[in-house]
Amino acid sequence: MRDVYGVFGAGGYGREVMPLARSQLLREGLSLDSLYFVVDRPTIEWVNGTRVISLSDFQKLSSEKKYLTYAVADCRARCELNSRPKGANLLVWTVMAENCVVMDQVKIGLGSIISPFVTITSNVTIGLSFHANLYSYVGHDSKIGDYVTFAPGVKCNGNVFIEDHVYIGAGAIIRPGQANKPLTIGKGSVIGMGSVVTRDIPPGVTAYGNPAKIVTNTA
Repeated sequence: MRDVYGVFGAGGYGREVMPLARSQLLREGLSLDSLYFVVDRPTIEWVNGTRVISLSDFQKLSSEKKYLTYAVADCRARCELNSRPKGANLLVWTVMAENCVVMDQVKIGLGSIISPFVTITSNVTIGLSFHANLYSYVGHDSKIGDYVTFAPGVKCNGNVFIEDHVYIGAGAIIRPGQANKPLTIGKGSVIGMGSVVTRDIPPGVTAYGNPAKIVTNTA
């Protein structure tokens, strides 16, 4: 009995992730017939040549194991989806582009999506369901929590600690911290696109600009 694989979400980001999922299955010698878009309530049957089915229908498929990755950029929505009750054979799936670069002593949590041209250097720990979009970078000795999203082109330099549920907008740059004092971005914060983070950001705020300044409280 074959395993089956799903990309949850058939919107813009889901359509970007699906080719990576396809390529990964082919590298592993698996059939593309076992790959689906999965959504709560399908309104169309096919997207870009891949069948779209509901989550309930995905769970009913005849298979030994079912693997699902959540192509949803919103950190909290992704956490909620992953926290839903699952059957014993529904597992979280990590999708990684073939040309991403992962160096020494890197731990990446389950359910992550690592896009093309992403670099993760050395001695990095990453939590569950991390999204690193195109051309993002994670520097040495950094720690990233659960359900963190990097939009395209985020540059996170070394010795940075990013707590859970942080969203970092496209093109943002995070300056390096120090080995004994990492730069920290607090839980649930949002960093606006193009921002330059030069100091710690507290939890639950939106920060924007160069240098990044707090513009609103998101809590």
